[in-house]
Amino acid sequence: MDYRNSDLPAVAGPRHEDILPQSTATAVKIVVVGGFGVGKTTMVGAVSEIRPLTTEETMTKAGIGVDDTRGVGHKTTTTVAMDFGRISINDELVLYLFGTPGQERFWFLWRGLFEGALGAVVLLDTRRLEISFDVIGRLEERGVPFVVAVNSFPDAPEHPIEELRQALDLPPTVPILVCDARRRGSARDVLLTLMRHLHAQAAITEAL
Repeated sequence: MDYRNSDLPAVAGPRHEDILPQSTATAVKIVVVGGFGVGKTTMVGAVSEIRPLTTEETMTKAGIGVDDTRGVGHKTTTTVAMDFGRISINDELVLYLFGTPGQERFWFLWRGLFEGALGAVVLLDTRRLEISFDVIGRLEERGVPFVVAVNSFPDAPEHPIEELRQALDLPPTVPILVCDARRRGSARDVLLTLMRHLHAQAAITEAL
């Protein structure tokens, strides 16, 4: 049978930017966590070198009285499963990024997202500091190393890093830095800080 004149559409291959370089030797899973509306989807989308996968849905009346929307009343969509992106730190190291849903009613999904994660980024909104307490507690319970990134919202109050460390009851070994989740360079700096933190933690463990 002659298929040369077939009307079937050509199957498109993967885009160039979606293909991992042949030099890639290590792939690491990182989770981006935080309360509702702190900028997790924004960060994953800003830093990902591939088109990010998102599971954002329009917020409905089902969340009224359940989701804490204080400070983010303008928000109309929410992540209901996860966000996914990828970034190459160098020719050999690739990070796979998984953004978690922020509402407490979706936290049952966290267990699966945390499986195999080498480390985490905790995004912080200083207007709603209290929503981060449970998030950090869950990471500490699971023994997942993390860094804290304070997302710079225009109307958010600014606090010295050490005041934030005290409020969050974090040891000096946990890095805290300020970032703008909308900017790729800023988000990448957060991930590099996490990589350095993980390397330092591994060195300490080996020395014991």
